[in-house]
Amino acid sequence: MRIADKMNFDQVNATLGKNRTDMAELQNQAATQKKLTKPSDDPLAATRVLQTRTEIEAGKQFLKSVGQAKNFLEYSDQSLGELAEVFMRAKELAISQSNDASASESTRQVAATEVEQLFAQSVQVGNRKQGDRFLFGGFRTTRPPFDANGNYKGDSGEMKITINKEAQVAMNMPGDRIFLGKSVQTPSGTTPPTPGENRDPKVDPQPTHGNDPAVRPAKIRAPASRFSTPNEAAAEMKSADGEEPNNLGESWKTKGTNVFKVLSDLEIALRANDKQSVQESLDHIDEALAQVVIARSTLGARAQTLTSAMESLQKGQVDAKTLQSNLEDADTFELVSDINKTESTLKASLQTSGKLIQPSLLDFLR
Repeated sequence: MRIADKMNFDQVNATLGKNRTDMAELQNQAATQKKLTKPSDDPLAATRVLQTRTEIEAGKQFLKSVGQAKNFLEYSDQSLGELAEVFMRAKELAISQSNDASASESTRQVAATEVEQLFAQSVQVGNRKQGDRFLFGGFRTTRPPFDANGNYKGDSGEMKITINKEAQVAMNMPGDRIFLGKSVQTPSGTTPPTPGENRDPKVDPQPTHGNDPAVRPAKIRAPASRFSTPNEAAAEMKSADGEEPNNLGESWKTKGTNVFKVLSDLEIALRANDKQSVQESLDHIDEALAQVVIARSTLGARAQTLTSAMESLQKGQVDAKTLQSNLEDADTFELVSDINKTESTLKASLQTSGKLIQPSLLDFLR
């Protein structure tokens, strides 16, 4: 076959073009440190890289949400720790004023003033907020959930966040569960009956006042500081629910404890100089304290779940970035070696082609 000069020229031109293209790609990889700079480099790897980037961005958002929820839960737990200290102090006062021989009407009046302050402190805990959101208002996080008398203005909503593609965790606990005892289990482990459920009055006695005793919240009596005499305070204790103070424990059997009512009753008993009622309030204080401890344990369990979720998300981020790097990033040592090899090939091609196409038609016409 006859080899024309044009064929030699085309072959040299193609060889040099390929070598220069390879060199340009390697130089681009060296500049960007990426071996995958466009989808045509490796379509399958490019698809996986795009999926990995999506997973990384989603993981960042999950981590952000989990971190905020964890801070919310930890601050809620800290606030409930303060509430537990309130009831421990109330218990100390109740014990000292019911068992101490030196206790008298004057000391009980002083103790009642401190209990009144504890009541106000517990309301402040209920209205605690982080940033611009109240902790214990349920879905209603823009306004205080409790008024000065402990009446609940929030709802029973739980704000749930997504910690991964399949799971959600509530980042708050509504105040009616913590402070009013809604949906709190009894010591026997059974849950309170739902509203409207048929009841056996012999097995499950209920107060007869109100339209629906199952859902009627316990009444919080007005602070006893407005009474001028102990007799007025004692009369208020009997008339508020139409029953004696020692019968108030019936509501604790089937429902949780209204922590504000416990403090209010203790204050009234102290101002009324009723030693027996003060002593009987110890059981209710213990129940309120146990209710707060249960709420703290629930929040702690949720915080632990978020901690585990955060660790899993962080590990997933590392794994995804590792996979992305393996698919996309260039191996520096391999890249330098390829550049040197391609550069040597290009130089050899230039030298060879120069000698191959050096003779021309003019050389033959001399």
